[in-house]
Amino acid sequence: MALSNSQYDAIMRAYGRQQIENRHQLEERRREIYEKIPAVRELEAEIAGRSVACAKKLLEGDGDVIHRLREDLRDLREQKALLIKAAGYPHNYLELWYRCPECKDTGLVDGKKCRCFLKAQMKLLHDQSNLEDVLERENFASLTYEYYDNSEMIPQVGATNAAYMRLVVKQCRDFVKDFDKKHENLLFTGSTGVGKTFLTNCIARELMDSYHSVIYMTAGDLFEVFSRNKFDYENAEEMRDMYRFILDCDLLIIDDLGTELNNSFTSSQLFYCINERMNMRCSTIISTNLTPARLRDSYTDRVASRIMSGYRIIPLYGGDIRLLKK
Repeated sequence: MALSNSQYDAIMRAYGRQQIENRHQLEERRREIYEKIPAVRELEAEIAGRSVACAKKLLEGDGDVIHRLREDLRDLREQKALLIKAAGYPHNYLELWYRCPECKDTGLVDGKKCRCFLKAQMKLLHDQSNLEDVLERENFASLTYEYYDNSEMIPQVGATNAAYMRLVVKQCRDFVKDFDKKHENLLFTGSTGVGKTFLTNCIARELMDSYHSVIYMTAGDLFEVFSRNKFDYENAEEMRDMYRFILDCDLLIIDDLGTELNNSFTSSQLFYCINERMNMRCSTIISTNLTPARLRDSYTDRVASRIMSGYRIIPLYGGDIRLLKK
């Protein structure tokens, strides 16, 4: 899931356009201020003149004059700020406004990709994969209960499957609604075809539409990234970026946990991933065919314990909906 050169260039061009737009908006605000408060233009001209004079004296090493000029500059800037504030404008109205204050719309912080760059990277990769097409088909708007039985009671929940699924869907909608407040984690369990992936796609679509960063990965793909991050030295930087974003994206979806080749490496990496994300209050959704008991048998006790204690467990029931649709 690394970026090609052309994809990287496309993101950087977007940052360039944003920087131009930031400057254009600043000029619009400046013209507005000059029209409504002409004294600000005069103060800015005087500030510019004093700044040039200060620079010259700095080169000449005239410390006494520099101190006096700096005091004058401070006084002029305070006058300007008071005029702007008195007119009802925010204090930073004549400063550049950034979409991302961390990197100031450059995409980089201390030479490393900013979080906003990683978000743009994942969106681009998602847009150019089939995920967008899947989410167009699988979302809350297209959800139907017609394939869920409404006649027999499920003993474990005391309701029919159709009635139970309505409660599950409400929990999923609540998860989205409270996403930024509660930072919950979900574990969907159940056999193949009961709707686990569909529900995670419904949640992913809602959160992506509200500009949250979402990564969807099968368990096999996830552990492939973990393995390459540790052992792929040729693409080390790309793998570090991907690994970092898996850990701190807004929502990580791990689909089909238990289908990957399980060993001590995958167990330790799974624990680190879910534990780190819980510590950072980043939400994770896991879907698996394994029951909670089998989950404990397949992974270490501490993995199972972390999931059982930190996730809302939502079991799903019924037959394979994909076969029913056929």
